[in-house]
Amino acid sequence: MKITRRQWMKLTGSAAFFSFLPRSLEAFELTDDGQPLVRDLEAPMFNIPGQISSPVMIESVELLQHDSNYFVRTRSVDGATGITGTKQMAEFIPVFQTLVAPHFIGKDARDIESLVDSVYRANYKLAGIPFWCPVAYIEQSLLDMLGKIARKPVGELLGGVVRDEMPVYLSGSDRVLTAEEEVEVYVRGVAETKAKAVKFKIGGRMSRNLDAYPGRTDTLLMLARKKLGDHIDLMADANGSYDAAMGIRIGRILESLDYRFFEEPCPWEYLSETQAVARALNIPVACGEQDSSLWRFRWMLENGVMRIVQPDINYNGGLIRAKRVAYMAEKLGKTIVPHNTQSGHNSVFILQFASCTKNIGPYMEYTWRAPQKTASWYAPDFKILDGKIKIPKTPGMGVEFDPDYLNRATVVMRVDKKSG
Repeated sequence: MKITRRQWMKLTGSAAFFSFLPRSLEAFELTDDGQPLVRDLEAPMFNIPGQISSPVMIESVELLQHDSNYFVRTRSVDGATGITGTKQMAEFIPVFQTLVAPHFIGKDARDIESLVDSVYRANYKLAGIPFWCPVAYIEQSLLDMLGKIARKPVGELLGGVVRDEMPVYLSGSDRVLTAEEEVEVYVRGVAETKAKAVKFKIGGRMSRNLDAYPGRTDTLLMLARKKLGDHIDLMADANGSYDAAMGIRIGRILESLDYRFFEEPCPWEYLSETQAVARALNIPVACGEQDSSLWRFRWMLENGVMRIVQPDINYNGGLIRAKRVAYMAEKLGKTIVPHNTQSGHNSVFILQFASCTKNIGPYMEYTWRAPQKTASWYAPDFKILDGKIKIPKTPGMGVEFDPDYLNRATVVMRVDKKSG
């Protein structure tokens, strides 16, 4: 006897199963003109081989260290080089050296998009921040090399430059100061940089509803609005401090004080809790800095977990994967504001991202320490002027390192065909 599809679904319970799937999964498949709304998440987006005619075969990957600074230097068989700084590296060296770097040796750097995907498939059981950061650092170094070969800034390689400067919001609190002291730090920061926006850290960081000390959050939120005035845009970041009920309570305060977004109200893995907060509030909820799964980002965006998506350029695996998240967000009418705890030469990654991404927010995050300091071993200085940072237009990432500084660096490791 032939069993119909309807009978099979009834027998297996499939109909009941599919009835519980989010409705947005059905609506997400096609646009009105019959085209896929969101592309294959691993399909190439930028046609880098079309921008560089000859193969760029990767000969070596090196890790350099000078004082507390680590750099990744890549070299092609023809002698082209790329070099970028890293956010953190010491903890990730074994993964970088044994699993990630060897995957790129002997490959064509122009295939960087597929290389980022294939190194993941080869090591998918290790996926997470300790894996994706090494991938990001090699990707960024290779993009620096490719940009120099093509004589284009990285933003031009990755879709085309749409802006040459970016307004920033100041951030960087560690919750070690009193509410009054913290507000004064950023009052001085706004005066120095002329920034138009500030983000404050509230709660206690994954603290299960505890404040850094009793009453700090309420005092800080109100005092910041009073001291900085209505002409400064304010945001708040809880770093997963609250359950849904407390997150909603704090969110109501933020709404009453006209804050612009509420970042990570609940622990990052608690999607249903964060979703509940987002649904209860008018203020946009922002999250995503700890995430490194494109498919998880897609689900969160589809199902209203956040209105502002915040992948970290490094934690999520680099600029290419961040651009994929931006594409998804754009198709769903959402804003992307990447997480950033870097300043100086390492802020170039988020600036290059901003240069070529249309659906970013009005400000990008910039870690600020008073007063602004500049280093003599790299250029430009990435200072905030009139609340903005100029985006480098020179080929590659746009950072020039002092050769003498790099020559004094120690080669911590080198991976090439001989070592592999």
